Amino acid sequence: MRLSRVKRRWAEGKPVLATVAHFTDPSSAELIGLMGIDCLWIDLEHQPMTLSEAATIMRAARVADMDVMARPAKGEFMRTARLLEAGATLIMYPRCESAEEARELVRCTKFPPLGERGFFSASPDNPYCMTDMGDYLRQANEETILIAQIESPAAVEQSKQIASVDGIDLLFFGPGDFTLAAGIPGNFQSPLVRDAIAETCRNAIAAGKRFGTLVGSVEQAKDEVALGASLVCYGGDLHFVREALANIKREFGAIGFDFDNKVETAKTRYAV
Repeated sequence: MRLSRVKRRWAEGKPVLATVAHFTDPSSAELIGLMGIDCLWIDLEHQPMTLSEAATIMRAARVADMDVMARPAKGEFMRTARLLEAGATLIMYPRCESAEEARELVRCTKFPPLGERGFFSASPDNPYCMTDMGDYLRQANEETILIAQIESPAAVEQSKQIASVDGIDLLFFGPGDFTLAAGIPGNFQSPLVRDAIAETCRNAIAAGKRFGTLVGSVEQAKDEVALGASLVCYGGDLHFVREALANIKREFGAIGFDFDNKVETAKTRYAV
């Protein structure tokens, strides 16, 4: 089976950079991989993406040997095996609140004796029955990376116990939902957020596990890596296109071109 690029980067002592796939066009994923990004985050918790569309994106990611981090919705433990069979290397479980949830994730994503995942060989992960069963089971258990996402004050309090679960590789702090749960929506600079990040990172590393989070800038990425993060996620294909279009508007607007911003027009129209 295909070996994990993320694990290779970690073995070399290097941090991993991920970005988000909002578009379902595989060309976007292929381009991101060819540009050398380590990992592509496919979000099936929020985005209206089918498993078939996700599998096509994973296939495009493999062209450039880029790992895929797939996030199912909370409680979708049985979906994780299908995501792995389609070609995901990392599974991120959202809003993990307890060690019990973390153990269930391991149970459903690891083959015996580590878990209870069922065997299916006719998939891109094997690939297509071409790997000896024993070799495949061993490699799959070794290469699959399991991530528990910490997204609330209660989860931060449980992060030490979550990190101690055998089979969990990384704790990933989700700042967006954390600010919602903490009653400070969007206040990412709050000391409460920084303290939660530091505590989650500290508990992960103390348990011999890794830490990751979202970042909004290169400067923040430097800070999180200095803190101990070995995986940071920045931006996404939709954001990159939006930023490029905003730059076009600035540059061409400066020489006389006009642009009708539909969002700003709507804000003005419906302002009270």
